Amino acid sequence: MQPGIIRNREFATQLRDFSGLQFGTITPTDIDALIEYKNSCFIFVEAKHQDALLPMGQSLALQRLIDNLKKPSILFVVTHNTDGDIDFASTTVQLYYQNGKWHDRLNGTSLRKAIEMYIKKYGVANG
Repeated sequence: MQPGIIRNREFATQLRDFSGLQFGTITPTDIDALIEYKNSCFIFVEAKHQDALLPMGQSLALQRLIDNLKKPSILFVVTHNTDGDIDFASTTVQLYYQNGKWHDRLNGTSLRKAIEMYIKKYGVANG
C-alpha cells in the first residue's frame, strides 16, 4: 500500500461532532497534517478553503503547542479552492508560525516546496 493515500474513503467522509466535549467556550480542534521528520523537527499543516481565516481558538492552541515543543517546529496554514479531494502538496501557503511569530514571506508557495525548504534547514538526518 502506498503511504499517504486515502485508505478508507468511507471513514474519511465522517464528520466529527465535538459538541459534547465543550468546556466553557473551549471545544477540541483538529490538525490536518503532521510530519515528524527523522526525529529532528515537527511540521504541522492546517488547510482552509480559499481565504478562510484560522479561528482564534485554533490558532492559540496550535501556537501554544508549537511554542512548547523542544524540537524545531512550524505550522503552515495553507489554502485550496476545491470541494473535492485536496492535494495537500499543491495547496499554497498563506501564513506560517515559527519561533513565536507569524510570517507571510512564503505566501503563494506550494506546501511541498515550503516543507522541502524547512526540511533542508531543520531536518537533520538522524536515522
